[in-house]
Amino acid sequence: MNLFYREVGEGSPIVILHGLFGSSDNWLSIAKVLGEEHKVYTIDQRNHGQSPHDDQFDYQVMAEDIKDFLLQHDINNPIIIGHSMGGKVAMQFAVDNPEMLERLVVVDIAPKSYPVHHDEILEGLCSLRLSEIRSRGEADQKLAAYVSEIGIRQFLLKNLARTSDGFAWKINLPVIKDNIETIGEGLPEGTLFDKPTLFVNGRNSNYIKEDDAALIFKHFPNATLQTIENAGHWVHAEQPKEFLEIVKAFVD
Repeated sequence: MNLFYREVGEGSPIVILHGLFGSSDNWLSIAKVLGEEHKVYTIDQRNHGQSPHDDQFDYQVMAEDIKDFLLQHDINNPIIIGHSMGGKVAMQFAVDNPEMLERLVVVDIAPKSYPVHHDEILEGLCSLRLSEIRSRGEADQKLAAYVSEIGIRQFLLKNLARTSDGFAWKINLPVIKDNIETIGEGLPEGTLFDKPTLFVNGRNSNYIKEDDAALIFKHFPNATLQTIENAGHWVHAEQPKEFLEIVKAFVD
């Protein structure tokens, strides 16, 4: 699969993987700063952004996508950063191909299983009749009946593309909906990555809890955990300065 990507900067490589419903452009501001000392690739994962849509959608196949991407673009020994779903893809890739990356950064996700918790978002997105919507404002108004937080709605509606016939989804919404339980799955038992790994979480997020540390160290014995204050799940967007300070200290 030929994944869409953006690149910035020069130097040793960093590859960034977005989360569910996200895309490469969510990370542009972070990539530009890291690009001052590194060559940074931000990727649209399958069924997201401008990358191809496919019926297969699980962590094993997405990790294979990253392996293929590195080989296609002759990227050697990168640092891989993954947020949320992208963090799980990064973890799966790391345990499958430890020789292909230098170190790993996982943002606000643990290697455990999570119950389905995007029900209202999926219901809201699926409720939008794109053939009848005439503006993003109208889409936002209808989505507000399901998603109250305006910031989350704005994030989700970045996936709307204007076409000659109106609007269309960039994301493969039916496949994401059908595989949402798979996206909650944890890292397989017995898998291990013993190179330097950084877990960064937001204090206000509930994705990584104190009792997850044992499982993290079980899979990633050379891990470091850092918590950023006044940040939730989108820690890199909510506290970019603090996030960059921690990540740059780790990667450099």
